[in-house]
Amino acid sequence: MPPLAQARSAAQELIDFIDASPSPWHAVASAEARLRAQGYVRLEEGERWQLAAGGRYYAVRGGASLIAFVRGSRPLAETGFRLVGAHTDSPGLRLKPRPAQAGDGLARLGVEVYGGPILASFADRDLSLAGRVVLRAAAGIETRLLRFERPLVRLPNLAIHMNREVNEQGLKFNKQTELPLILGQLGEGQEADAGLRKLLAAAAQAEPADLLSWELAVYDVQKGCLWGADEEFIADSQLDNLASSHAALTALLAAERPAATCVAAFFDHEEVGSESATGAAGSFVADVLARIAAQAALDVEDRRRALAKSFFVSADMAHAYHPNFPAAYEPSHKVAMNGGPVIKTNANQRYATNAETAARFMALCERAGVPCQHYAHRSDLGCGSTIGPLVAAQLGIASVDVGSPLWAMHSVRESAGVLDHAYMIAALGAVFGS
Repeated sequence: MPPLAQARSAAQELIDFIDASPSPWHAVASAEARLRAQGYVRLEEGERWQLAAGGRYYAVRGGASLIAFVRGSRPLAETGFRLVGAHTDSPGLRLKPRPAQAGDGLARLGVEVYGGPILASFADRDLSLAGRVVLRAAAGIETRLLRFERPLVRLPNLAIHMNREVNEQGLKFNKQTELPLILGQLGEGQEADAGLRKLLAAAAQAEPADLLSWELAVYDVQKGCLWGADEEFIADSQLDNLASSHAALTALLAAERPAATCVAAFFDHEEVGSESATGAAGSFVADVLARIAAQAALDVEDRRRALAKSFFVSADMAHAYHPNFPAAYEPSHKVAMNGGPVIKTNANQRYATNAETAARFMALCERAGVPCQHYAHRSDLGCGSTIGPLVAAQLGIASVDVGSPLWAMHSVRESAGVLDHAYMIAALGAVFGS
């Protein structure tokens, strides 16, 4: 069990990682920076790969998905892969292609709901924009990351005097008419669209006429922090699922000379079903594993042997028990904050766990000196899902779904346990070392 002081250091590294990653594209850039600093070499999918024994590599697809791997010291057909998967996207709001709206002296931005966020949590927060823009440049089309560090937009609440039932009925927004974000006031003769383009172009260090398209997420500029009487909790945005991504990345970077080939995969679009070229239901992970196998000179028979000996851990977050809402939980599956990684099970295969893979992960946690817990959803509530069943079905390998406990999942400000993050890093390290 890591001491709290040591765990706080890992938690602060997570906070720094999230604060540098306000969009999936920034998350991949943050991960890439850490990988390159540790000697990992970037591979381009459109080029031929030459993989050295014991080599460390990564590939990026679509700017928001990344797969990194270390070639193991033992033959691939004998050990298989040790694969951990997470995702880079989080539920929230995304700017529409032509978002600018003008009226009543104000410029507003139209947004689309991405995934299943708690919309009320976005109200009255210091919000801004981050993502990527595509530009016309001298050498052709160019993509640049963009981020406004300062509060730029806002979703003001309606006063209780005009919404008397808000405390009884809850805060609700019509997704079309009540979610446009206020950008600023418009002076005489000002146009909302031209003003927005000028703003984006300046942030991208380009001319407004050269802006072609963008993918921009709305994010909360408030930085993450530790909280609680003993600073035993973490508060930040995007803990679902950048906490798992950071844990998997940290564990992979600590794998010095693994026997098995270790792979950490970070996918975009999990929150909207994963069915995309860059999502877990796409071909990215299968393509990378096939190319690794080809470089190991495995024939069809040995590739099947390698997959049969592989183990996949789908790392996402788990619902921590909230004592204010006991009726929301399965009575025998109360997950404790700072109680260790959670093995998630669902009979309808919303999670990929089965009895054998659960036992295997339990043994790895025991080897790492880490406690673990078990979670099942209430039978009368719809259960969420993960990339676990998708990757398991695609690759046909033994799989388990796990996660760190979380409060307020899908809020713009979530809470997790300081010890739990250190526990997850240790558990995934044991996976890569198995």
